[in-house]
Amino acid sequence: MISHSELRPAVVVIGGSGGIGRAIAGVAARERGAVVLVARSPEGLAAAASEVREAGGEAFTLELDLVAGDAPTRLEGFLSAHGLVCDVLVNSAGYGLRGAATALPVDGQLGIIDLNIHSLTELTLHFLPGMVARRRGGVLNLSSVAGFVPGPYMALYFASKGFVRFFSQALHQEVRRTGVTVTCVAPGPVSTEFLARSGASQTALFSFLPKVDAEYVAERAWRGFKSGRRLVVPGISAKLAALAATLLPSAAMLPLVGRLQRSGNDQCPCGSGMKFKKCCGTRQIQLRRGPRGIIP
Repeated sequence: MISHSELRPAVVVIGGSGGIGRAIAGVAARERGAVVLVARSPEGLAAAASEVREAGGEAFTLELDLVAGDAPTRLEGFLSAHGLVCDVLVNSAGYGLRGAATALPVDGQLGIIDLNIHSLTELTLHFLPGMVARRRGGVLNLSSVAGFVPGPYMALYFASKGFVRFFSQALHQEVRRTGVTVTCVAPGPVSTEFLARSGASQTALFSFLPKVDAEYVAERAWRGFKSGRRLVVPGISAKLAALAATLLPSAAMLPLVGRLQRSGNDQCPCGSGMKFKKCCGTRQIQLRRGPRGIIP
């Protein structure tokens, strides 16, 4: 049995098989320490582990269903069995769905809460007390510029990222004098599989904002965390989007975001089962044209 004092510090990357999490793992590996990659995809984990080793780190992989009730306990057991302790926790797992809340599958929407909110919170609260006791390490949570504003047609995704931002910043303040850092990173659109999987790539909003690559976000996220930053918003366009979201009133932002995220081919939120452009979208056009058929 390895004593607590003999455990080696590790960077634990949740969602480390791809996207921003995989890129952060590669950046952290340059410090030549242990990097534990946690995800469900064995192929993605194997590829990410290879990149960690190439960067100089010692890679460990764990296939884990993050929404299973025993996920933190299983992760803790894996770390102990390998003589490791969670020194830095990177929460980068998450997903989103685009469409009207009344039209999307309920189970899929509740899954966003389970992964983006519940799992992130559970893992953070499980490992953070140990970091505080050791007076070192910290948590790097992945949010988004989507977390600065309510998001019609991606309601739960935007809300989940808002939770991550507020939760992370509150914890940052609570532990700021303990030697532990909690940093929230809130990028704009990133060139990963997320945009296609969520359906966000079909919207004008995510097409309008310039995309950055995962490596760019990872570099700035890790640098900000190491500097003790509370919030990192990588890129000028993301900073401007976040600023606009905080300055403009909701009465202006909500219709704007809704229009930019809605597609005419989406199922109409009114419950008719028709496409938006054939249902409420047609009525909106008629109302704008007025009685003489002229758009004012």
